[in-house]
Amino acid sequence: MPRSRWSLVCLLTAAFAAASVVAADAPRAKVPAAAAKLGVDLIFTDDFESGQADRWEPTDAQAWKILELDGKHVYSQFQESDFKPPVRSPFNRSLIKDLNVGSFVFDVKLQSTHPDYGHRDMCLFFGYQDDSHLYYVHLGKKMDPHANNIFIVNGDPRKSISTKTTDGTNWDDEWHEARVVRDAKEGTIAVYFDDMDEPVMTAKDSTFTWGRVGVGTFDDTGNFDNVQLFGEVVEPPK
Repeated sequence: MPRSRWSLVCLLTAAFAAASVVAADAPRAKVPAAAAKLGVDLIFTDDFESGQADRWEPTDAQAWKILELDGKHVYSQFQESDFKPPVRSPFNRSLIKDLNVGSFVFDVKLQSTHPDYGHRDMCLFFGYQDDSHLYYVHLGKKMDPHANNIFIVNGDPRKSISTKTTDGTNWDDEWHEARVVRDAKEGTIAVYFDDMDEPVMTAKDSTFTWGRVGVGTFDDTGNFDNVQLFGEVVEPPK
């Protein structure tokens, strides 16, 4: 083989080997310990950098948009939805399309954008069967029977099912992290806020063992980013 061709082959081989090392050493998505414990894999992720929200189904598309903020794209519920729930429950909802889960770990970054007041809130939805059958977490500024609790909506106005909660979620204008862990077999629910080691809310209920997952607020506004869902995909019964 001519010397020049041999040199080219050597260079290409070295480049391929280097690329293989980089690929092998590339960081992988961190699997939460809670997901590993449940034995669930990453099935959905969205950082909205596509500039689209076509994987989401809001109850009112006019109340949601992709917003460029500090050089990044976020999913923004910027005004109250023109949606009247069948029973007393959050007005502003956007669900991941075409995905039902049993046990899951749901991670999201969230930012409240509503002026401060006692019920300033953001919500996470799960076990969503339809508009009047679901669970949701209300992360509210001050706790009361209708705020800062885990709720069930089962054809009637929302009802707290929390076995543990806090005095309130201390909202400011910064970004925070939240996590919902649902063990459908055991019926347990755990909610984390910023501290991923100790839940701020817990509950136990087995009314809904599967359903859709989503984000929103009760009657406020907010932004969402870096959504990750580790879960067990379930086909709804017919």
